[in-house]
Amino acid sequence: MAATEYKPLLPVKQPVPSDIEIAQSVEPVHIAKIAEAVGLLPDEYDLYGTHKAKVKLSVRDRLAGAPDGKYVVVAGITPTPLGEGKSTTTIGLCQALGAYLKKKVLTCVRQPSQGPTFGIKGGAAGGGYSQVIPMEEMNLHLTGDIHAITAANNLLAAAIDVRMFHEASQSDEALFNRLCPADKQGKRKFATVMLRRLAKLGINKTDPDELTPEERREFARLDIDPASITWRRVIDTNDRFLRSITVGQGTEEKGATRSTGFDITVSSEIMAVLALATDLADMRERLGRMVVGNDRKGRPVTADDLGVGGALTVLMKDAIMPTLMQTLEQTPVLVHAGPFANIAHGNSSVVADQIGLKLVGPEGYVVTEVGGSHAQTHANPSPPGPSGLTPDCVVLVATVRALKMHGGGPPVVAGTPLHHDYTTENVDLVSKGCCNLARHIENARKYGVPVVVAINRFASDTDAELQAVKEAALAAGASDAVICAHHGFGGAGAVQLGEAVVEACSGTKPEFKFLYDVDLPIKEKIEIIAREMYHAAGVEYKPEAEAQIEKYTRMGFDKLPICMAKTQYSFSHDAALKGAPSGFILPIRDVRASVGAGFLYPLVGNMMTMPGLPTRPCFYDIDLDPVSGKVLGLS
Repeated sequence: MAATEYKPLLPVKQPVPSDIEIAQSVEPVHIAKIAEAVGLLPDEYDLYGTHKAKVKLSVRDRLAGAPDGKYVVVAGITPTPLGEGKSTTTIGLCQALGAYLKKKVLTCVRQPSQGPTFGIKGGAAGGGYSQVIPMEEMNLHLTGDIHAITAANNLLAAAIDVRMFHEASQSDEALFNRLCPADKQGKRKFATVMLRRLAKLGINKTDPDELTPEERREFARLDIDPASITWRRVIDTNDRFLRSITVGQGTEEKGATRSTGFDITVSSEIMAVLALATDLADMRERLGRMVVGNDRKGRPVTADDLGVGGALTVLMKDAIMPTLMQTLEQTPVLVHAGPFANIAHGNSSVVADQIGLKLVGPEGYVVTEVGGSHAQTHANPSPPGPSGLTPDCVVLVATVRALKMHGGGPPVVAGTPLHHDYTTENVDLVSKGCCNLARHIENARKYGVPVVVAINRFASDTDAELQAVKEAALAAGASDAVICAHHGFGGAGAVQLGEAVVEACSGTKPEFKFLYDVDLPIKEKIEIIAREMYHAAGVEYKPEAEAQIEKYTRMGFDKLPICMAKTQYSFSHDAALKGAPSGFILPIRDVRASVGAGFLYPLVGNMMTMPGLPTRPCFYDIDLDPVSGKVLGLS
């Protein structure tokens, strides 16, 4: 049945109003109604007001023996800076599956960062008639998870600097005495976290008074090499002037200055840990083993060495629970985590996907959005990774606009009007750009998973252009290619996409194939990704990258999987290389380790971990109506 045969459940208007106008025109139902409909018991969630709730991980334990639903991953082709509607498509597909096709469905999406919300792209609650509501709450503070990550990250940063400061000014004995002070009875004891450091040092003693002077020194003095510190402070704002800073300039710091900087919060390793942790205990272990640098003997220094792993977990204890919300058509959504797709794996969380698959059951569907233009499925931290989950289907979002750009169209720049090439029919330009779509289909199929292409229709697209994309997708090996209109019609505009996904998931479970053996050396893993996914002719390692690869290999981190940190605007390192480039040399500027999260991430080219604000940021349009209290201008 064609999507146009379904009457929209929402009172749609043409032209489509602004996102926030649409979102505020629909009154969300009480979140308890959504929770009941999806199968949650009253004691399995905590209300955060009337429109959102934190879901406890105990539901997964209750349903441990239940079969999983179908697992659908939504990715996108290489986008323009304006984005191609991946979140909108994810939500529209779920509205179609749930509200129109009457399937049990649950959407899993990342929590938006306030960086893009107030910067270039705006929020990430979807768009048009396919949104998560209340969209203001989703795009702003939600339940405070990102703030918890910011606090935890910066507590660890403070612990690093203050430890170096105190070690520089105290003797071994004074340092040990302050770390293990005697109580009123003159008895010392180790804090629980200290036992982890003792075990790491091979010291099998639990009474501080039994340590020899040499053991006391080894325990108390971390001797961090300032030049080795990789841990930076974070803030969830695009603030380019914090990229490089000097700390310790106050008079009380006695000249203990060093150069460091800020990253955006969503690029923090703690965010990646949140997304990849399987439960509270696993998160505690991952946070504790995060490596912040090394000592002067070249040994890794961890958060637990600094004694802060437990405190980080306390700050993050509520963040481990996904947030339940709803779409405009009352289908359930789990919003959780938001790891930077250019630095980490770009998915929402393992626990959200696992909970969702149990709740929907074998006849239901979990649709999870992944970040990055190439879905980061080439990085083994992505599913199946620690979750053990493998996709039944990949939905690949494409637009005529982006394909015209890849076919040689003029640059697309946020904040400036589109060139007429993008607003008038040009089938030849579209066809030339379909090489990018074909490359993405080829890459996804290497994992053994069927691909359904969702062609996200814009008002200026013509039937001939859309048909050219559909034919190219099928020729490249897609199981199906569907033209979608969910932005303008909600789930009714994505029913055909929903039917195509149901069909793609109806066969035998695909046998997921890894791209590489995780036990291969670091360089071999990088080069397989460069060759197989990007079609690079070779890899060039800068001296900093060579040194880090040698160090991580010596430290035993070489068996970790790889998550490439590169621009999302090209298959190459150069955002200006559009289409499906090949034969280039991929430059690896540096390699960093997220040991707690469980992967290494090479920095490709000039990848930034702190975005900057444009000349005309989104915040110009954002305001508050002081009478009604409504947020205005959020997109």
